[in-house]
Amino acid sequence: MNDDFGDFEEIKDQEIEEEEQKTPSRIRMPQGKELIGIVRDRLGGNRMHVQTTDGKTRNCRVPGRYKRRLWLRPGDIVIIIPWIDDDAKGDIIYKYPPVAVTQIKKTGLISSIRDEF
Repeated sequence: MNDDFGDFEEIKDQEIEEEEQKTPSRIRMPQGKELIGIVRDRLGGNRMHVQTTDGKTRNCRVPGRYKRRLWLRPGDIVIIIPWIDDDAKGDIIYKYPPVAVTQIKKTGLISSIRDEF
């Protein structure tokens, strides 16, 4: 029996990792007045403290249309929209999935937030 199967090249794990790093990822970026933040504390109901990239800690809520879609825990990375009337408050509109969080950390968008976890 012949063990020769033709001209095949061995695929190395490093080549696969390099190809994955070269592919651009599509993650949702903040637009306009939106900010990226980290959920610090849950206050009860649909309210929580979120530390944002501009250095402020805001009392944010999950609007009614997102209540069933957004299940948040401390340490989650989110996008918020600050209120026009009161800059110390805001609405949470998006939660990043774990794969997108690693991409955001690589780009350095959340480096301005102290990571206490």
